[in-house]
Amino acid sequence: MPRFPPHPERRPAAVTGASSGLGRAIAVAMGAAGHPVALGARRVGRCEEAAAEIRAAGGEAVALYLDVHDPGSVAAFAKGAEAALGPVEVLVSCAGDVQPGTTVGTDPDEFLRQVDVNLLGPQRLVHRLVGGMVARGRGDVVFVSSEAARAPRPHVAAYVAAKAALEALARAAQMELEGTGVRVGIIRPGPSASEQGTTWSEEDVLELSAAWNRWGLLRHPGYLRGRDVAAAVLAMVSVPRGTHVTLLEVQPEAPGTEEAT
Repeated sequence: MPRFPPHPERRPAAVTGASSGLGRAIAVAMGAAGHPVALGARRVGRCEEAAAEIRAAGGEAVALYLDVHDPGSVAAFAKGAEAALGPVEVLVSCAGDVQPGTTVGTDPDEFLRQVDVNLLGPQRLVHRLVGGMVARGRGDVVFVSSEAARAPRPHVAAYVAAKAALEALARAAQMELEGTGVRVGIIRPGPSASEQGTTWSEEDVLELSAAWNRWGLLRHPGYLRGRDVAAAVLAMVSVPRGTHVTLLEVQPEAPGTEEAT
Protein backbone atom coordinates (compact mmCIF):
# COMPACT_ATOMS: atom_id res chain seq x y z
CA MET A 1 0.00 0.00 0.00
CA PRO A 2 1.45 3.41 -0.93
CA ARG A 3 1.80 5.94 1.81
CA PHE A 4 0.51 9.48 1.37
CA PRO A 5 1.96 12.32 3.44
CA PRO A 6 -0.71 14.54 5.00
CA HIS A 7 -1.66 17.86 3.47
CA PRO A 8 0.76 20.65 4.37
CA GLU A 9 -0.45 22.96 7.10
CA ARG A 10 -0.54 25.93 4.75
CA ARG A 11 -2.48 25.36 1.52
CA PRO A 12 -2.90 28.53 -0.58
CA ALA A 13 -5.97 28.46 -2.81
CA ALA A 14 -6.79 30.31 -6.03
CA VAL A 15 -10.51 30.85 -6.66
CA THR A 16 -11.81 32.29 -9.92
CA GLY A 17 -15.15 33.97 -10.46
CA ALA A 18 -14.72 35.23 -6.90
CA SER A 19 -16.45 38.59 -7.25
CA SER A 20 -19.96 37.24 -6.69
CA GLY A 21 -22.22 34.23 -6.37
CA LEU A 22 -20.77 30.77 -5.91
CA GLY A 23 -17.18 31.88 -6.44
CA ARG A 24 -17.35 34.53 -3.74
CA ALA A 25 -18.94 32.10 -1.30
CA ILE A 26 -16.28 29.49 -2.03
CA ALA A 27 -13.45 32.00 -1.52
CA VAL A 28 -14.86 33.22 1.81
CA ALA A 29 -15.40 29.65 3.02
CA MET A 30 -11.87 28.67 2.02
CA GLY A 31 -10.52 31.64 3.95
CA ALA A 32 -12.60 30.74 7.01
CA ALA A 33 -11.20 27.19 6.83
CA GLY A 34 -7.64 28.51 7.03
CA HIS A 35 -6.61 28.64 3.38
CA PRO A 36 -4.77 31.74 2.19
CA VAL A 37 -6.91 32.76 -0.79
CA ALA A 38 -6.23 34.54 -4.08
CA LEU A 39 -9.54 35.84 -5.42
CA GLY A 40 -9.72 36.47 -9.14
CA ALA A 41 -12.32 38.14 -11.38
CA ARG A 42 -12.71 41.12 -13.71
CA ARG A 43 -14.58 43.04 -10.99
CA VAL A 44 -11.50 43.20 -8.83
CA GLY A 45 -13.07 45.80 -6.52
CA ARG A 46 -15.71 43.29 -5.49
CA CYS A 47 -13.01 40.66 -5.01
CA GLU A 48 -11.24 43.11 -2.69
CA GLU A 49 -14.42 43.46 -0.63
CA ALA A 50 -14.52 39.67 -0.15
CA ALA A 51 -10.77 39.58 0.56
CA ALA A 52 -11.22 42.27 3.20
CA GLU A 53 -13.95 40.16 4.80
CA ILE A 54 -11.56 37.21 4.95
CA ARG A 55 -8.78 39.32 6.46
CA ALA A 56 -11.15 40.89 9.01
CA ALA A 57 -11.96 37.37 10.22
CA GLY A 58 -8.26 36.65 10.72
CA GLY A 59 -7.54 35.02 7.36
CA GLU A 60 -5.11 35.80 4.56
CA ALA A 61 -6.37 36.94 1.16
CA VAL A 62 -5.42 38.92 -1.91
CA ALA A 63 -7.64 40.22 -4.71
CA LEU A 64 -6.28 40.10 -8.27
CA TYR A 65 -7.69 41.09 -11.63
CA LEU A 66 -8.52 38.11 -13.82
CA ASP A 67 -10.11 37.84 -17.25
CA VAL A 68 -10.15 34.15 -18.15
CA HIS A 69 -10.66 35.09 -21.84
CA ASP A 70 -7.20 36.63 -21.91
CA PRO A 71 -4.18 34.27 -21.71
CA GLY A 72 -1.99 37.15 -20.54
CA SER A 73 -4.39 37.96 -17.71
CA VAL A 74 -4.48 34.30 -16.65
CA ALA A 75 -0.68 34.19 -16.61
CA ALA A 76 -0.51 37.40 -14.55
CA PHE A 77 -3.11 36.08 -12.10
CA ALA A 78 -1.22 32.83 -11.59
CA LYS A 79 2.07 34.66 -11.09
CA GLY A 80 0.50 37.23 -8.76
CA ALA A 81 -1.25 34.62 -6.64
CA GLU A 82 1.93 32.66 -6.05
CA ALA A 83 4.02 35.78 -5.46
CA ALA A 84 1.56 36.93 -2.77
CA LEU A 85 0.71 33.63 -1.09
CA GLY A 86 3.23 31.02 -2.15
CA PRO A 87 2.75 27.96 -4.36
CA VAL A 88 -0.93 27.31 -5.05
CA GLU A 89 -2.08 24.04 -3.50
CA VAL A 90 -5.78 24.31 -4.44
CA LEU A 91 -7.27 25.68 -7.65
CA VAL A 92 -11.05 26.21 -7.78
CA SER A 93 -12.24 27.12 -11.27
CA CYS A 94 -15.61 28.82 -10.82
CA ALA A 95 -15.60 31.64 -13.37
CA GLY A 96 -18.48 31.15 -15.78
CA ASP A 97 -21.23 32.76 -17.77
CA VAL A 98 -24.59 31.67 -19.11
CA GLN A 99 -26.64 33.58 -21.65
CA PRO A 100 -29.92 32.59 -23.28
CA GLY A 101 -29.76 31.35 -26.84
CA THR A 102 -30.65 28.34 -28.94
CA THR A 103 -28.35 26.14 -31.00
CA VAL A 104 -29.80 27.61 -34.21
CA GLY A 105 -30.29 31.18 -33.10
CA THR A 106 -27.10 31.99 -31.19
CA ASP A 107 -24.58 34.00 -33.16
CA PRO A 108 -21.43 31.85 -33.56
CA ASP A 109 -19.22 34.56 -32.10
CA GLU A 110 -21.39 34.68 -28.96
CA PHE A 111 -21.41 30.88 -28.82
CA LEU A 112 -17.61 30.90 -28.96
CA ARG A 113 -17.41 33.57 -26.26
CA GLN A 114 -19.38 31.38 -23.85
CA VAL A 115 -17.31 28.31 -24.69
CA ASP A 116 -14.19 30.39 -24.10
CA VAL A 117 -15.14 31.50 -20.59
CA ASN A 118 -16.64 28.17 -19.48
CA LEU A 119 -14.12 25.77 -21.04
CA LEU A 120 -10.99 27.43 -22.40
CA GLY A 121 -10.62 29.69 -19.37
CA PRO A 122 -10.39 26.74 -16.94
CA GLN A 123 -7.86 25.01 -19.22
CA ARG A 124 -5.75 28.18 -19.30
CA LEU A 125 -5.66 28.18 -15.49
CA VAL A 126 -4.73 24.51 -15.31
CA HIS A 127 -1.96 25.08 -17.83
CA ARG A 128 -0.48 27.84 -15.68
CA LEU A 129 -0.86 26.36 -12.18
CA VAL A 130 -1.01 22.58 -12.23
CA GLY A 131 2.51 21.94 -13.50
CA GLY A 132 3.84 23.25 -10.18
CA MET A 133 1.48 20.94 -8.30
CA VAL A 134 2.79 17.97 -10.26
CA ALA A 135 6.38 18.98 -9.50
CA ARG A 136 5.56 19.13 -5.76
CA GLY A 137 3.64 15.84 -5.90
CA ARG A 138 0.37 17.17 -4.47
CA GLY A 139 -2.54 19.52 -5.08
CA ASP A 140 -6.26 19.77 -5.70
CA VAL A 141 -8.08 21.09 -8.78
CA VAL A 142 -11.83 21.62 -8.57
CA PHE A 143 -13.94 22.40 -11.62
CA VAL A 144 -17.34 23.89 -10.80
CA SER A 145 -19.66 22.50 -13.45
CA SER A 146 -23.46 22.40 -13.66
CA GLU A 147 -26.21 19.81 -13.67
CA ALA A 148 -26.76 21.00 -17.25
CA ALA A 149 -23.74 18.87 -18.18
CA ARG A 150 -25.68 15.77 -17.11
CA ALA A 151 -29.19 16.92 -18.03
CA PRO A 152 -28.98 19.32 -20.99
CA ARG A 153 -31.64 21.98 -21.24
CA PRO A 154 -32.92 24.05 -24.15
CA HIS A 155 -32.30 27.74 -24.83
CA VAL A 156 -28.84 27.84 -23.18
CA ALA A 157 -27.08 25.80 -25.86
CA ALA A 158 -23.59 27.30 -25.58
CA TYR A 159 -23.51 26.92 -21.79
CA VAL A 160 -24.72 23.31 -21.95
CA ALA A 161 -22.12 22.40 -24.56
CA ALA A 162 -19.30 24.10 -22.66
CA LYS A 163 -20.15 22.52 -19.30
CA ALA A 164 -20.43 19.06 -20.82
CA ALA A 165 -17.04 19.58 -22.44
CA LEU A 166 -15.64 20.88 -19.12
CA GLU A 167 -16.60 17.64 -17.38
CA ALA A 168 -14.99 15.64 -20.20
CA LEU A 169 -11.85 17.75 -19.79
CA ALA A 170 -11.87 17.08 -16.05
CA ARG A 171 -12.25 13.34 -16.60
CA ALA A 172 -9.29 13.36 -19.00
CA ALA A 173 -7.23 15.33 -16.48
CA GLN A 174 -8.10 12.82 -13.75
CA MET A 175 -6.65 10.03 -15.87
CA GLU A 176 -3.62 12.02 -16.97
CA LEU A 177 -2.75 13.10 -13.42
CA GLU A 178 -3.45 9.82 -11.67
CA GLY A 179 -0.40 8.84 -9.63
CA THR A 180 1.08 12.34 -9.57
CA GLY A 181 -0.49 13.30 -6.23
CA VAL A 182 -2.70 15.92 -7.92
CA ARG A 183 -6.42 15.26 -7.50
CA VAL A 184 -9.01 16.61 -9.92
CA GLY A 185 -12.65 16.83 -8.90
CA ILE A 186 -15.94 18.04 -10.34
CA ILE A 187 -18.55 19.91 -8.31
CA ARG A 188 -21.88 19.72 -10.13
CA PRO A 189 -24.42 22.15 -8.60
CA GLY A 190 -28.11 22.05 -9.31
CA PRO A 191 -30.25 25.20 -9.40
CA SER A 192 -28.41 27.91 -7.50
CA ALA A 193 -29.16 31.42 -6.30
CA SER A 194 -26.53 33.59 -7.98
CA GLU A 195 -26.19 36.64 -10.22
CA GLN A 196 -26.27 34.50 -13.35
CA GLY A 197 -29.46 35.24 -15.25
CA THR A 198 -30.08 38.59 -13.57
CA THR A 199 -29.29 40.44 -16.81
CA TRP A 200 -31.73 38.41 -18.91
CA SER A 201 -34.84 40.04 -20.29
CA GLU A 202 -38.24 39.12 -18.91
CA GLU A 203 -39.07 37.60 -22.29
CA ASP A 204 -36.02 35.31 -22.12
CA VAL A 205 -36.81 34.23 -18.56
CA LEU A 206 -40.41 33.36 -19.46
CA GLU A 207 -39.33 31.47 -22.58
CA LEU A 208 -36.69 29.47 -20.72
CA SER A 209 -38.99 28.68 -17.80
CA ALA A 210 -41.72 27.43 -20.13
CA ALA A 211 -39.29 25.26 -22.08
CA TRP A 212 -37.66 23.82 -18.97
CA ASN A 213 -41.05 23.05 -17.45
CA ARG A 214 -42.10 21.31 -20.65
CA TRP A 215 -39.06 19.03 -20.41
CA GLY A 216 -39.48 18.42 -16.65
CA LEU A 217 -36.32 20.28 -15.66
CA LEU A 218 -37.83 22.41 -12.87
CA ARG A 219 -38.82 19.86 -10.25
CA HIS A 220 -39.38 22.21 -7.31
CA PRO A 221 -38.69 25.84 -6.32
CA GLY A 222 -35.65 25.15 -4.12
CA TYR A 223 -32.28 26.78 -4.85
CA LEU A 224 -28.78 26.18 -3.53
CA ARG A 225 -27.08 28.97 -1.62
CA GLY A 226 -23.47 29.82 -2.23
CA ARG A 227 -22.47 28.40 1.13
CA ASP A 228 -23.99 25.04 0.15
CA VAL A 229 -21.72 24.72 -2.87
CA ALA A 230 -18.76 26.06 -0.87
CA ALA A 231 -19.26 23.30 1.69
CA ALA A 232 -19.04 20.72 -1.09
CA VAL A 233 -15.81 22.24 -2.38
CA LEU A 234 -14.28 22.21 1.09
CA ALA A 235 -15.34 18.60 1.61
CA MET A 236 -13.71 17.60 -1.67
CA VAL A 237 -10.34 19.25 -1.04
CA SER A 238 -10.20 18.37 2.67
CA VAL A 239 -10.41 14.59 2.47
CA PRO A 240 -7.12 13.02 3.52
CA ARG A 241 -4.55 12.27 0.88
CA GLY A 242 -4.99 8.77 -0.43
CA THR A 243 -8.67 9.49 -1.05
CA HIS A 244 -9.90 10.99 -4.31
CA VAL A 245 -13.42 12.43 -4.52
CA THR A 246 -13.94 12.64 -8.27
CA LEU A 247 -17.49 14.04 -8.46
CA LEU A 248 -19.97 15.65 -6.08
CA GLU A 249 -23.41 16.57 -7.37
CA VAL A 250 -25.16 19.00 -5.04
CA GLN A 251 -28.91 19.58 -5.31
CA PRO A 252 -31.22 21.82 -3.30
CA GLU A 253 -33.51 19.93 -0.98
CA ALA A 254 -37.15 20.24 -1.95
CA PRO A 255 -39.16 22.45 0.42
CA GLY A 256 -41.23 20.29 2.77
CA THR A 257 -45.00 20.30 2.88
CA GLU A 258 -46.90 21.49 5.94
CA GLU A 259 -47.88 17.89 6.59
CA ALA A 260 -44.24 16.81 6.60
CA THR A 261 -43.25 19.48 9.11
